[in-house]
Amino acid sequence: MLATGKSILDKANRGRYAVGAFNINNMEFLQAIINACDNLKSPVIIATSQGAIKYAGMDYLKCMTYTAAENTKVPVCLHLDHGTDMEVIKKCINMGWTSVMIDASHYDLEKNVKLTKKVVSMAHNKNVSVEAELGTIGGKEDQVSARKIIYTDPDKAVEFVDRTGCDSLAVAIGTSHGPNKFAGKAKLNFDVLKEIDRRLKMPLVLHGASGLPKDLVSLAKKWGVKLGNAHGVDDTSIRKAVKHGINKINTDTDLRIAFDAAVRKYLKQNPADFDPRKILAPARDLIQQVVEHRIRVFGSKGKA
Repeated sequence: MLATGKSILDKANRGRYAVGAFNINNMEFLQAIINACDNLKSPVIIATSQGAIKYAGMDYLKCMTYTAAENTKVPVCLHLDHGTDMEVIKKCINMGWTSVMIDASHYDLEKNVKLTKKVVSMAHNKNVSVEAELGTIGGKEDQVSARKIIYTDPDKAVEFVDRTGCDSLAVAIGTSHGPNKFAGKAKLNFDVLKEIDRRLKMPLVLHGASGLPKDLVSLAKKWGVKLGNAHGVDDTSIRKAVKHGINKINTDTDLRIAFDAAVRKYLKQNPADFDPRKILAPARDLIQQVVEHRIRVFGSKGKA
């Protein structure tokens, strides 16, 4: 069933668990995610980046997700991830997305507030939820990049939410986009997170939070994926972040790596096969395994 981001995340905030926001690029990604959520009775946020919209088309992504929502009993939110283009944000609001993110975190506070308020006004008139961001996430992924991490200031976070009326806030506590998040073990600033959670008492979002589990990275490297010194946010850190107020956790890199690794493996082992259904099915299955693991770590199993 289709649901707003606010309805899903407010419930998660009260229950002190997190809901996965899983990025999709094609049908197989969506099928894998929905199958995982059906199996574990978890609500879900289907995230579409501006890059995915450009690749797959807004109509296709909407129709696929609406069809999936109609055929499952778990709450499904269709969300625009990292919206930086105001025209794309407007189109998503008007076409039936149930949540949008306005990412103006690369601007100064005043411009971030101004742009976020504008989106909140447009979205709330259509019963669409709004996620905003304060502070900057490091790394690069899709069309999003930042040279350095700037931790979210708790004082500014209170002011920002009060002035904008956003429904959820993405905070920067040390994560980064892409597969190379850290030189080694994850280092997140939980003191910043605890203070923001204490003062805001609203749904908080963690971007750049893929886990890059060792078995998945090893599999990908075995079949030719060049990942370098890949390190993600380990499960222990994720659980601690959820304990201290994170209610939405974005996952994209893990799904991409799973898809790529499974496709490479199948083609290497079956060089004569050119049936796309046989090539893509293992990728869909591996993505589903990754999503199910994430759901268990986030604590959203059985929360639908």
